[in-house]
Amino acid sequence: MRIVAIVPAAGRGTRLGAATSKALVPVKGVPLLTRAVRGLLEARRVQAVVVAAPPREVEPFTAAVRAFGESCRVVAGGADRTSSVRLALDSIEPGSCDGVLVHDAARAFTPTTVVANVAAALEDGAEAAVPAVPVTDTVKIVDSHDVITDTPDRSALRAVQTPQGFAEGVLRRAHTAQAASIAPEATDDAGLVERLGIAVRTVPGDVRAMKITTPFDLAVAEAVLADQDVTS
Repeated sequence: MRIVAIVPAAGRGTRLGAATSKALVPVKGVPLLTRAVRGLLEARRVQAVVVAAPPREVEPFTAAVRAFGESCRVVAGGADRTSSVRLALDSIEPGSCDGVLVHDAARAFTPTTVVANVAAALEDGAEAAVPAVPVTDTVKIVDSHDVITDTPDRSALRAVQTPQGFAEGVLRRAHTAQAASIAPEATDDAGLVERLGIAVRTVPGDVRAMKITTPFDLAVAEAVLADQDVTS
């Protein structure tokens, strides 16, 4: 199965307090983007990676992935995550791959086993698959006044990670439908696919696939994750 990965990486890193795009923030001298792309390719299930960069930062993003040669290329992204994925997907010739993974650059320490789990689900016939971990906190539903209205059973809750994998045609259909719709943007690509009525399978995720969003997350990455073998 030929799989191409898309990395939407146009986030500004405001919550990180960074002066640059979040994907270019270094952890022990290596940009998050570089680490994320390396993890995808080292899983040996992804043949090519397309990075969607801020339109004005294509050059520095290209420099961050230059070591991967022709296996990774950079295109100009859009104003938000969904449009960035769509633009990257449009740059891939239809029918040139069987599956597409969508991966956050901010999940730069995702173990290659998670990438392999998602790819294996697609190879097994799933039209969509996402890595997920059980929710360990008690979750509350609140109203507009921040008053708790319900406590859902957390045994049925999962925190979803990336990469999220899709049959190529399914992801294209989902983005075409979203572009033609007035529905609000989904927070992930699985949400767009769910709107088509297509089943999304979950596979085992990993706590190391945490999303680096805040200075605390960055400190954890500096202190713990960068020293671990994330290829296991």
